[in-house]
Amino acid sequence: MICQVGLARLEMAPRRSQFEILAQGISAGVAEPTIEKSTESEQELDLPWQVIVHNDPVNLMTYVTMVFQRVFGYPREKAERHMLEVHQQGRSIVWTGVRERAELYVQQLHGYLLLATLEKVN
Repeated sequence: MICQVGLARLEMAPRRSQFEILAQGISAGVAEPTIEKSTESEQELDLPWQVIVHNDPVNLMTYVTMVFQRVFGYPREKAERHMLEVHQQGRSIVWTGVRERAELYVQQLHGYLLLATLEKVN
């Protein structure tokens, strides 16, 4: 319970806004944030990246062909060519281009439960 004297002090004290309270907390010892430089240059991000699909013993060849058609929009013949390369050689480079799009394709292929990786072109 607040006594009368304490209540009178609260009423007489000047009111501070939330901004003033926040500013006081920041100036009272919170360190300034440091800005780190990016380790990747724009040139490194623009280098071609490869989407590689690896062979697995689970997925049917017809299923892999269908996934290539849906994800990349390949015609059946091209999708089958990549599927056979995966089956016979263990892997196939199914797409090459900028990193952001390559990451999207890898994520989509994982969504179809295919084993796919992303590699930078040397």
